[in-house]
Amino acid sequence: METTENNKLITEFMDGKHPLAKVTHEAHHNYDTSWDWLMPVVQKCYKIDDEEGFDNLVDAVSTLDLNGTYQAVVDFIKKYNEEKN
Repeated sequence: METTENNKLITEFMDGKHPLAKVTHEAHHNYDTSWDWLMPVVQKCYKIDDEEGFDNLVDAVSTLDLNGTYQAVVDFIKKYNEEKN
């Protein structure tokens, strides 16, 4: 999945809302390039907490690797969406 598609996936997971977005469904989302954009998503994942999926996310965050954390968020959301459906 491309970055644009992954960012759309995250945007949907966030219900189209983000604290840094000036408008709903802002055209340019920086989830893949900014901790400021990504951490509210991590926080929402934490509230859902499915243990194994979130443990992987915690491990990624603890490395302070933005790309790894971004991928862990995408993986978490995909798993969450599969289990929800």
